[in-house]
Amino acid sequence: MEDQVPEVPLVLVSNPYLEKKAAVIRQKPILWEGYERASLLSHEQVELIKAIDKQPTNVIQSAMNEKGDTYASLILYLLQNLSRPDTIQYVCLMTDDILSANDDNARYFHATSSQDPSFPFGPFFKVLESEDEFMALQASKVLTMLACSAPSPSQVKLDPLFTWITKKLANSINDVVNLMVQELESLLRIQAYRLPCISRQKKKVKKNNFCLHNRKYDVIPLLVEIAKSAVKEKVIRVSISTLRNLVEKAPSQNLAAMLVARLLPFTENLSSRKWSDTDVLEDINYVKERLQEDFQSLTTFEQYASEVETGKLEWSPPHRSDVFWKENAHKLEEHNYQLLKNLARLLSTSTSPLVLSIAASDIGYYVKFASKAGKNVLQEIGAKQRIMELMTHDDQEVRYQALLAVQKYMYQAW
Repeated sequence: MEDQVPEVPLVLVSNPYLEKKAAVIRQKPILWEGYERASLLSHEQVELIKAIDKQPTNVIQSAMNEKGDTYASLILYLLQNLSRPDTIQYVCLMTDDILSANDDNARYFHATSSQDPSFPFGPFFKVLESEDEFMALQASKVLTMLACSAPSPSQVKLDPLFTWITKKLANSINDVVNLMVQELESLLRIQAYRLPCISRQKKKVKKNNFCLHNRKYDVIPLLVEIAKSAVKEKVIRVSISTLRNLVEKAPSQNLAAMLVARLLPFTENLSSRKWSDTDVLEDINYVKERLQEDFQSLTTFEQYASEVETGKLEWSPPHRSDVFWKENAHKLEEHNYQLLKNLARLLSTSTSPLVLSIAASDIGYYVKFASKAGKNVLQEIGAKQRIMELMTHDDQEVRYQALLAVQKYMYQAW
């Protein structure tokens, strides 16, 4: 018996990096009439495209309700027969708009498999091979949406997508890696896709797992932000369900990060709302209660460590407390100076003036009470040099905190 999916798993892909690029693409006009004059498109095809081009969701959905099968076939035809990068970019965006307008629109694309066995995935797999970053990223998002809405997931072969995601997880751009993590989170919710992903190339998948483990603290604030900005109940449901799963599977690694992401007050707010799905409320209350328990037992240092691990530094009291640093500076040196290295890394990886200011200040306080070995570690990894560079930063507060840190270094005869 075919494996049936009782409810289409929602694809949670929210990425400012991709959305910023998409906004630029949307501003570029595509001269569809030129394709008609070149006999690459018929007049009827051009009119169909223009009917949904740059239109609001309700107009797109109305067109899909009337001619959904026609539009799905047209999209795949465009991908197969046109080659200009700007046009393919726009067609991928148009597909995203259609699938995002209504989850049910995916069925029109899946129905095209009766025309061609490679449909609807084949044309988008081809786009994945493009050297154009936006085309490939947008195609991967569309492929994820289609895969998660497939009526028979066991019949879907996603090897090209899993291989491509594996390569992208090693990308130096954090936003790209976060997008890959979101897509995997959606895909691996479906049992039929888990074994193919794991067995595809074991060495590479092992690297995937390492990347996912190292970035778990990035995923938590991302999921919280998605839930906070969501309008649809099902988006919140999937976000909270995923967060609950993280709590159940690894509470010690995840609860502190959730507290830093301010999930507790958000769940308290959610628990007071009315929900059509009782399972949502059950998940909300579970996460809320676990967070409340952890909040009561969490030490000040554990809260500070979670800030550093997540990269979400704020001017909470410990940052400017001599007492805190005198009692806890040595704890940054545990586990081969891991927390100290994470703090120093923020000086180079963060683009937030607030985070840079606090990280510089923390390094200054640390040096005041640190061991000589700890100071040597900072010297070896280039933290001292980076602090000095921040003295010329564009932001006044960053410059000020960097200056104070350097003064502490000099006073401690570093």
